Amino acid sequence: MPNRDLYLLSPRTLSPETIAVAFAKTSRSPESFREIAAELSDEKSAKFHEKWVVGYGHASVAEHAVLHIAFENISRIAIESIEGNRLASYTEKSTRYQKWGPDDFTIPPELNGHPLCNEYVETIRFLFRTYAESLDPVKSLILGRSPRRENETDEAYDRRIRSQYVDTCRFILPAAANANVGMTVNARVLENAIRKMLSHPLAEVREIGEQVKATALGEVPTLVKYADAVPYLRETMEELASGEHTQKINENSAASVRSVVKNNWCSLIDYDQNGEKKVLAAALYRFGEMSYAEALDYVMLLKKDELKQVAESVLGRLGKYDIPLRELEYASYTFDLVMDQGAYAEFKRHRMMTQTPQLLSTRLGYAIPRLIAEAGFGSKYEAAMQSAENMFEKLYAFSPLVAQYVVPNGFNRRVLAQFNLREAFAFCQLRSASNAHYSIRRLAQKMYEEMARVHPLLTKYMKLPDESWESVEEKYFVK
Repeated sequence: MPNRDLYLLSPRTLSPETIAVAFAKTSRSPESFREIAAELSDEKSAKFHEKWVVGYGHASVAEHAVLHIAFENISRIAIESIEGNRLASYTEKSTRYQKWGPDDFTIPPELNGHPLCNEYVETIRFLFRTYAESLDPVKSLILGRSPRRENETDEAYDRRIRSQYVDTCRFILPAAANANVGMTVNARVLENAIRKMLSHPLAEVREIGEQVKATALGEVPTLVKYADAVPYLRETMEELASGEHTQKINENSAASVRSVVKNNWCSLIDYDQNGEKKVLAAALYRFGEMSYAEALDYVMLLKKDELKQVAESVLGRLGKYDIPLRELEYASYTFDLVMDQGAYAEFKRHRMMTQTPQLLSTRLGYAIPRLIAEAGFGSKYEAAMQSAENMFEKLYAFSPLVAQYVVPNGFNRRVLAQFNLREAFAFCQLRSASNAHYSIRRLAQKMYEEMARVHPLLTKYMKLPDESWESVEEKYFVK
């Protein structure tokens, strides 16, 4: 009997395309991966990909070629387009822990030479000045309320305090603020990402797409060379954005916008009433020998106590850091949400959801953090928000897409989200934790409350802190 073997094909010695071919060839070759790789060269690998991936469409081979791409000094609105690719990994410069300098922002290429460009820059600089001015007052307030702990080092104390005052002042930073993001991605996903960027309506994103393609060609010259703009994406987005149906709905809804935000910011608009029973039936199906229809019929006839017993078998042993069984994915929920842009920056990281965000806008109002008001900075904060609103409307008349750059994190945004119960466990437990930002904690608690209302049998196994969305709102927000 041959001995089991496990080893790395190291990117330090083999190119990404060569590694991809070495794995691909195992489906037809009896040789070991080492032997296959030893016979390959970059030229042979390129020919293989040209024939099989490009010519015959065996795109899954490209998933074995992995790249690590560093993006620096790009706007946060552009970062959204990059992080919108689900099957990749990202780490982003955090507005919660780092401070921004006065020049750390992007001027959208569309404004080059435009009459509004100077006014745009003045508004952004005003927002950044206000952000910088807010740091010391809020920090002083927190220092007075959070004394140093016994044996706490200077570094640890500074880190703990910083995470509170920077966390709050970030509400003033606009979407034009620059950030860095690291992306780990396979070549198949990257090719599609490049196509989407090259088809994007914002010039900055298209420019980034060109740079990404040029950079990636150095590592995977065959696998991304045919990545080009997609007319379907570009033309479809243009037509839906400007079409008569969209405009008619906008006109009808404009008058009620602010009241909806205040009273109905977290709406569970759709869910499967039998979702819990479908989850339990799927779990029994997995470990039984029956058809799914038989399992579901059985569960549908169970009494309340019997359902609780099955639910306890499925989730009763779940620890704080455990991932629940995959069968929880058979129950799903759809929410229509309104959240501040700072919260959305974290919400969007849950890429297993299906998310449909609307464009950034100042028309849904903004949040006022309580610490800002209590530090005596409320009037300056509101003046900054008003300046952003005024500039937004001027830019909107030119381009609703470009107008997004001036919108600070404190303004609200609509997002449609659909996800399953397994993802709900991940989101609600992570984003309700005490170290999560209070904007996203408020949202996670409210979403949990809505799901618990309709599916109490299984959601009770979620492990959330003992607080409510109302208590988070009252503690951290003025409005």
